[in-house]
Amino acid sequence: MPWILALSAVIVCSAQAREYRYSDAHLHYVDFFQESAGMDELLEKMAENNVDHVMFSGIPVAKKWDEDEPKRPRYYAGDDANAYWYSATDVFIAAAYKRLPAEQRKRFHPFLSGFNPNDKNADAHIRRMLELDPGLWQGIGEIFTRHDDLTALIHGSAPRANNEALARVFHLAAEYDLPVMLHSNITSKREREPIYLQEIEAPLRNHPHVRFIWAHAGTSAEIHRHQEKLDFLLDTVERMLGQYPNLYIDLSWTMLRPYLLDENGKPDAKWVHLVSSYPERFMLGSDVVGRFGNLGEYMKGFDPFLDALPEDVAHKVARDNFLSVLPRKVQAELDP
Repeated sequence: MPWILALSAVIVCSAQAREYRYSDAHLHYVDFFQESAGMDELLEKMAENNVDHVMFSGIPVAKKWDEDEPKRPRYYAGDDANAYWYSATDVFIAAAYKRLPAEQRKRFHPFLSGFNPNDKNADAHIRRMLELDPGLWQGIGEIFTRHDDLTALIHGSAPRANNEALARVFHLAAEYDLPVMLHSNITSKREREPIYLQEIEAPLRNHPHVRFIWAHAGTSAEIHRHQEKLDFLLDTVERMLGQYPNLYIDLSWTMLRPYLLDENGKPDAKWVHLVSSYPERFMLGSDVVGRFGNLGEYMKGFDPFLDALPEDVAHKVARDNFLSVLPRKVQAELDP
């Protein structure tokens, strides 16, 4: 295809170094034990690595240290102990945000996540949280629906993005003008077709006034561990972007490789073309979890891909697109 050849030429010939400023559209202040390295480390790493803004969220579940385990697990997949829905994560986020100096708060964008997405009481809980701290919360998520082995570790049926409980949450999100970040796997570890795609498409179709951020475009490390690369992903994302104007793609975690960059670290021309075709619909994230030492490494890891994009598009993807999905009242108060 001629456009692929043209993009390849741009990628090869582009030697001009660009300086990027970033918005981290996917950051967890705490880990799966609700612990954090703290705000001082986060602010330090943001300053060192040109990160102007962060999506500031907790983790909606806590990992249990089971009575039968002699050593505390270090991650949710560290052993077979369960995880459980943990609403206090939002208390920690609100407290950390309120301790920030006033001039720093505009850089932090708290997302509320501590609720059970299978509970039809969830919207009532979220409304209480919004009323408890008016104006504090700027989004909802990351909502865990289908999420690899983590789903199996949580009691009850697997959450689905298209269930009735979340439909009530999405109506609330539209009422409060809040973007929603969803983790909804596109397929399982074994099936090489998008068997769960209808679960994310239904809310996109049924809630056109909600801005949905699809975490990692439905991919995950566990899927790639078994399947390496989903050949259908690019065509599926392209179709969905054309069909749903309320869909935004978070490129964190498992999207950089093997999709945006090939095994040699070179930008994939087809993904360059797709992102260039939808310049306002993609955003970057680190997906760090409670520790921030690698924040700069993760964010700057996107630079080879950004360098292959038209410069104006690259800066939108690196920084501005995340800000554009925030509540309109928040956007009006942001510094240029």
